[in-house]
Amino acid sequence: MEFLNQNIVLYISVYILSSIPFGYLLALKFANVNVKNSGSGNIGATNVLRVVKETDPILAKKLGAITLFLDAIKGVIILIIAMLLDVPENTLWAIAILAVIGHCYSIFLGFEGGKGVATAIGVLAIMVPYSALVGILVWAFSGKVLKVSSVASLIALVALVISSYIFYPLMTHSPIWIIAIIVFYQHIPNITRLIYKEEKAI
Repeated sequence: MEFLNQNIVLYISVYILSSIPFGYLLALKFANVNVKNSGSGNIGATNVLRVVKETDPILAKKLGAITLFLDAIKGVIILIIAMLLDVPENTLWAIAILAVIGHCYSIFLGFEGGKGVATAIGVLAIMVPYSALVGILVWAFSGKVLKVSSVASLIALVALVISSYIFYPLMTHSPIWIIAIIVFYQHIPNITRLIYKEEKAI
C-alpha cells in the first residue's frame, strides 16, 4: 500500500508540474502578451518566440529559450526523484507519459496546452537517451533547413521512434508510441495548415 501511495504521489506531482504553462506565464509577465490569443495560440517556445519577436526580438529569444528549457525539464525532475526512490521501470514510463499529458492537457488551462515536443524530448532523454539525441539532432537540422517548427518536430519524432528500435531493440516500445501519438495528435492543426499552405515559418 505504501508503494502504491508513493506512485500516486509521483503521478500527481508530475502531472501538476507538467501542467504549469511556462511559456504563457513568461510571455504574459515579461512581454505583456497572451500567447494563447496570438500567433498559433500555442504556449510552447516556438509561439512565444514568434509572438514576442513582433515587438522585442531580443526578449523573444530569451523567453523562447527559457520556455524550451523549462518545458523540457518538467518531467525530468520527477523522473530523477523517482529513480532515486528506485521505482520500477514501468512506473518511470508512466511518469514520462503523464509529463507529456500534463503539458498538452494542462489542468491550469482548462485541459489545453502545448504540442508536447520539448517535454517529450526531456523525458525520453532520460529513458532512451540515444534515441532522444537522434531526435534533437534531426530536429535542429530540419528546423534550420526547413524553417518550419512543426515539420521539424514531426520529422524528429519519426526519427526518434525508428532509432529506438535500433538502439533499444529489446525494450517494450509501447510507451514511446503513446508519447509519439500524443505529440502527433497535438500537431493535427499544424498538419492541416501545412496542407493549405498556411503554416508559418519560425
